Amino acid sequence: MRRVAITHVAQSSGVESKESLMDFTYAINKEILDKAGLKREEVGCIIAGAADIFHSGLSCANAFDWDGIGAFLKEGSRAEESAFSFIYGCMRIMSGHFDTVLVTALVKGSENPDNDAITSFYGDPFYLRPVGLNESAVAAMQMRQYLERYGITEEQCAKVVVKNRGNALFNPYAHVKKRVSIKDVMDSERIYDPLKTLECSPKSDGVVAVLLASEKRARKLTGKPVWLTGYGSSMDHFIPGDRDLLNGQLKTAAARAYKMAGIRDPQKKIDVAEICEPYAFQELLWCEHLGICSEGQGGKLIDSGMTQMDGALPVNPSGGVLATNPYPARGLYRIAEAALQIKGQAGEHQVDKKVRTALAHSTHGFGGQCHSVVILSS
Repeated sequence: MRRVAITHVAQSSGVESKESLMDFTYAINKEILDKAGLKREEVGCIIAGAADIFHSGLSCANAFDWDGIGAFLKEGSRAEESAFSFIYGCMRIMSGHFDTVLVTALVKGSENPDNDAITSFYGDPFYLRPVGLNESAVAAMQMRQYLERYGITEEQCAKVVVKNRGNALFNPYAHVKKRVSIKDVMDSERIYDPLKTLECSPKSDGVVAVLLASEKRARKLTGKPVWLTGYGSSMDHFIPGDRDLLNGQLKTAAARAYKMAGIRDPQKKIDVAEICEPYAFQELLWCEHLGICSEGQGGKLIDSGMTQMDGALPVNPSGGVLATNPYPARGLYRIAEAALQIKGQAGEHQVDKKVRTALAHSTHGFGGQCHSVVILSS
């Protein structure tokens, strides 16, 4: 099985763009090809990460996105979960059929309905939708269970917002840049008790692209290839009531990724992590399931300072999803940011240590129904 590398990364800011979705997408794809010194014709395959049928109401999403990505009359495919689009691209190189693959994820959140309005359609139409379930409502139930089962405090959850919004101040691509205090978070409006407004991710625009290459081609395209060394994904039951919201499938996805990467102690082996935390408390819960700390110890983890920019294992130095949330594209943003940390090209939010191994995580669905974990190494 051939090795796969990320050679180049390009991303847009999360703020609202006045461009059309096609022009918005084209600009980032042109940028990444220019960085690599490639023409569209020289890319073997195109993979899109987009859910425009669902999020934008476009009945022929591929037909619209294909032109902006540069995939016209080229081999390609699409996945609605952007971490899936990344691994689809990797598998095309592993198979030996392609030497280069361009993976692009995109969304114009500013032109779409509110996320909660969209995610209400996740539920089945007969039993769940009429009760008003959406992603935030389920997250609030998950947070309440988390607080009560493990004694995590609301203040500890608020610390995640303080950390990630603070990190975002140094990321030129972040959407929400504002230093907040624990008091600010605690005083913000409760949308679904105990979930508060500042603990929820924004609705962002976003296009992100990564260029993948086989080992031989990667070494010609860049002096700093970032290698895929581990991957795992797992999906839970569709009905939230049929599962334990505090013991989902992230553990399974992480175990698969760690086994592939040869990681036995993630806390010691991983240098930086980009974790998909649509809600602040989920960063703590996901850290537990990723083995960064023990079960029920997420609150003590944030208190320890380990996950700060200057901590032993920085989590979300980019600001994470709490700062920028281009919904279907957010997983590929985590992968791109992890790759930039390994390359030493993350700018002002580059962590102050040598990054050899990075973890990127993506999640979608009620209460983390679906999880993907990617391990990247220098």
